[in-house]
Order: sequence, then C-alpha cells, then structure tokens
Amino acid sequence: MIITAQLVKELRERTGAGMMECKNALLETDGNIEIAIDNMRKSGMAKAAKKAGRVASEGRIEIKLSTDGLVAAILEVNSETDFVAKDSNFKLFTQGVIDLVLASRVTEVEALSNLELAEGQTVEQARQALVSKLGENIQIRRAAILTSQGALGSYTHSDRIGALVALSTPDQALAKDIAMHIAASNPQVLRPEDVSEHLVQQERDIFVAQSAESGKPPEIIEKMVEGRINKFKNEVALMGQSFVKDPNQTIAQLLASAKANVTAFVRFEVGEGIEKQVEDFAEAVMAQVSGGT
Repeated sequence: MIITAQLVKELRERTGAGMMECKNALLETDGNIEIAIDNMRKSGMAKAAKKAGRVASEGRIEIKLSTDGLVAAILEVNSETDFVAKDSNFKLFTQGVIDLVLASRVTEVEALSNLELAEGQTVEQARQALVSKLGENIQIRRAAILTSQGALGSYTHSDRIGALVALSTPDQALAKDIAMHIAASNPQVLRPEDVSEHLVQQERDIFVAQSAESGKPPEIIEKMVEGRINKFKNEVALMGQSFVKDPNQTIAQLLASAKANVTAFVRFEVGEGIEKQVEDFAEAVMAQVSGGT
C-alpha cells in the first residue's frame, strides 16, 4: 500500500510523533492508522520504562490561580535537561497538567496520573508519549493546592522557583510581596517555634562543638549556643526573616502593620533534593567506543 503524505500528517497530528516514525509505523501496518497508533503507544510505554531510571533534575514550575483568585495550584514537572524543559511540547504538557490540578484539586501524583486530559488521554499516557517524542525521562514530581478567603499571592522566577502564600486579608499587593520574599529567602517553616526538635538538636550539637573550641566557661558557651539557636530559628522561619524589600523589618512586623496573617505557604524549586548525576564525558565516550551503554 502507498503511504500518502496526508496519512502521515494525520498520524502525526494524532500522536505528536516525528514524520519518519509515523511513516515507518504506517508501513509496518500496511497503512492501518488505528493499529499504527496502538503500536506506537505500546512502543512509547517501552521507551518511557527504559528511560525511567535516568535522573530527571531539570524541569519547570507551573502556577495557576482560579478566576476568583481564592484557589491556587503549583506543580513541578522534571526533565533530564534544561533544553527539554524549554521545549514547547513540554510546556504544553505542564500547562495541561496544572489546569487539571486546579480543576480537580488532586495533588497525589499517582491519582493525578490516572486523570484524563482534554485530548482524551490520561496524564500518564500523555507523559509516556512525551517521553517517546522528546527522548528524555519526564516525571511529574509534586503538586499542591492552596486556598484562602483573604488573598493568594504567587511568584515565579525563571520557571524554576515558584511560591504561593495565603493571607487572612484581601491585600493582594502584600500577598505578592510575601510570595516574592518566600521565593527568594526559602523559609522552611512559618514560625520559629515550628522548627522541628530534631533539626534544632542537630544545629545545637554543631554550635556546642564549635563553641567548645573557644575556651570560654560552660555558662558562657551555653548562652552563646542559645543565642545562635534563636538566630537559626528566625533564619529558617518565614515570620522571623528580614523582609527582602525592607531588611529593617521582619515579615512578622510587616504583617502586624498590615493587620494580616499568613495562613499557609508553599515553595517549589526545580530539582531540589534530587541527586544530580555527574557524568564523566571522556569515560562516556570510551564506553560508547567499546560498545558499552
């Protein structure tokens, strides 16, 4: 059977695969487009499984707010390289998924993967197709929803850092400023007293060991350590941090002057906590030359 350009075009539109891949798929099925699509989906699943073990520590952060501004979604989707993270197909996928997160309020990755996108595919099927098309491991890493009866602030930096904050009052400008501060300063908790005892003890042990070398009396060392612990708690807690736009006041002081409270916040940074693979280029070339993978 002659494989026409129109048939190849239709298969490309329905699968998003490359022209030669579509032509070969049609040749293998004697022009049967439905069987070709089925075979390509199976092949895509195989390719996705093969690439699943590769480290995906690049990607992008998406944020979207509801039309009334009272619900916000944040999403991280990872790729292996920054090049793919900037690809238009990757962006379309992440935008489709964030729309779904906001509409469904589903944030658990496995449950989200089983939901259906507008194109009639599940999120997981669309992800596998994208892996096949772009040739990299692509993973939905995490998502979150924030709601507020006051104001929601959002801020993204280069699509790599995203922050959401919920305020108790409808001060949109203040919410935006605090979201920007969260993106820049990376607070771990809301208040100093929220810092876990485990983390405090770790820092205390370090400070005690450092202070012991000073040769000062134990009672002085104890005061020094407590002072450093209090400073540490304020540094990692949003309320204790100095406001990035005005370091002369803390976030707690800024909120008090506005008679507002932060009820919740979320900050995502692309690849944080993922161990990146550092490849020896010369070793990789030698492996390929010797027939390795």
